[in-house]
This record gives sequence, structure tokens and C-alpha cells, in this order.
Amino acid sequence: MRILALVPGGIGDQLLFFPTLDDLQANYPKAQIDVIVEPQAKGAYRVCKSVHEVLTFDYKDRNGLADFGNLLGIVRDREYDAALAVGGRGSVGLLLWMTGIPIRVGFAASTGKLFFTNPVPLKTDQYAAYMYHDLLKGFSINTPCPPLTINVPKSDLDWAKSEQQRLGTTETGYIMIHSGSSQLPQAKGIDKVYPPHKWQQIIEDIHQKQPTMPLVLFGGAQDAELATAIRQVCPDLKVTLPPDIGKLAAMLAGANLMLCTDSPAMHLAVAVGTYTVALFGPTEAKKLLPPDERYIGIQSSTRWIADIKPEEVLKQIWRG
Repeated sequence: MRILALVPGGIGDQLLFFPTLDDLQANYPKAQIDVIVEPQAKGAYRVCKSVHEVLTFDYKDRNGLADFGNLLGIVRDREYDAALAVGGRGSVGLLLWMTGIPIRVGFAASTGKLFFTNPVPLKTDQYAAYMYHDLLKGFSINTPCPPLTINVPKSDLDWAKSEQQRLGTTETGYIMIHSGSSQLPQAKGIDKVYPPHKWQQIIEDIHQKQPTMPLVLFGGAQDAELATAIRQVCPDLKVTLPPDIGKLAAMLAGANLMLCTDSPAMHLAVAVGTYTVALFGPTEAKKLLPPDERYIGIQSSTRWIADIKPEEVLKQIWRG
């Protein structure tokens, strides 16, 4: 059996879809599961254990008939037996219908619902991984959503071990800090950046109470400006720059605590089971963190992340 999943969105969306892929593979252990994702999200599948092949298509681009024609040809050539679509775009449903795939699963609330053979109710008021997992009801799979887990390559674990030795954290453990999300949410007017002077208050309090505990800041090229600003006020911070998602996951797996804003790194911390305190502005914590006491979301009452007081964060760090 060959199954195709069309999953628009960024790396965070892909990670939240992993439990659905894992449960689908568990119910169809001999199936080959492929995905079609946006080019910038392909890297997420470095740590996925249930996908055979990752194809790319820019769902958000102004695609012409030739672009859809090329994708249609690629999908038809693979002769899939079933497909599931995460997005609500009518063009995705139409594309699946045109492929002739016999079983087509998608959300009933999407504009392409008429093209699905097995539409599923969309329930948005829950953890996003659970929402995605509801799609499996279209395959008559009614098991509970499994936890988010990943498969980190051994080479990435080895890299993290060397990096921990370089940072001098092998004996003490460490706290990981992700200062803010990428420039893309900011460009869309989505506030996911916590101010450096407030990070400074949190970091100084941790240093005071746990003077031997290293704090490790990380971020990508798009977060460099914010990370530099934080280092200017907290020069004792250690810095790591994992080159891909697998090595970042390996570093998070070795951390005692993760402090972050809503970001793909937050989902990675959940996937490796690291105790996490995450800050939320306009996005909703209950939809992006599982209901587990190890993962704490601090929701801004004003929906502006900068309005979260450092004292609120420290209360959650030192609770118990």
C-alpha cells in the first residue's frame, strides 16, 4: 500500500503531524508513506521515523497550471492507494481528485471537501497534534493520538556529545534558551519575540540561584540580531549553532530545561521529553503544547509576548 500526505506549513507544522504519520504506519506496517511539503520544511523529516520519501511543492506560491501539472504527473506516476490532506485549500482537494487516488481524506471544513471520499470533522479547539490525528478517522483508525516522538540520527547524537564537551556542560547539565522565533512570523505581524532586557532578568536570576548551571543560547541565522542583543546584556551565556534539526534535537535532549517562545524548537523539546517553559503571545499555548505538566505555556493576557513579566517565567522555573 502506498499512502501520500500533503502537509503545507513550516517545520513546526510538520513536527506536529509526526504522531499522525507514526500511528498511520503502526496501523499499516507494510505501507510506504510519502509526504509533499513546502521546500523550507523538508529538513524536519531528518528526524521522522515513518516517511519513505519527501517531495516538495510550494503551496503558498502563485503556482500556474504548469506547476500543478508537474505535481499531478509526479503523484500519478507513483500510483498511491490513499491520500490525506492537512490544508484547507480547494486546489489541494482538486489535485487529489484529479490524481484518481481512490481514498482521499481531508477535513470537512476545507474548501476542497467535495473532492474527498472520506471527509473528517475539523476540531480546532485542541492540541494541534490531536487535531491532525483526527484525519485518521477517515481510515477507520480511532486510537488515541500517540505522543510526539522523533528519531535522531546517531551522527547527530555524536555531534551533540562533542558540542557539550566544547561548551563544558558534560558534568553539570545545562539550560537551553531560544530567544525568539524567525523573521518570518515578524514579517507577518505575529509577535513571537521576547525582549532582551527581560531575558536578562531571567538569566541573572538563574545565575544567582544556580551559579554552576550553564545557560546555552541558540538560534539560526534569522535570529542572529536578537541573539546578539541578548549576549550583549548577558555576556556569560554560552552559544551553540546546530546546523540542522537533528543536531538541535540532540542538544535539546541533553538539556535540563528549555526556555523558549513558540517555535519549532519548542516542539523538538517536547519530542525529546525535555522540561519546557514556553512563552506565548498571539498564539494559543493549549493548541501548541500537549496537556502534560512537563510542558508549561505562559500565555500573555494581552496577547503581546513582551507583556509577560519575568517574574511569571521565574515562578514556573522554580516551582516545586
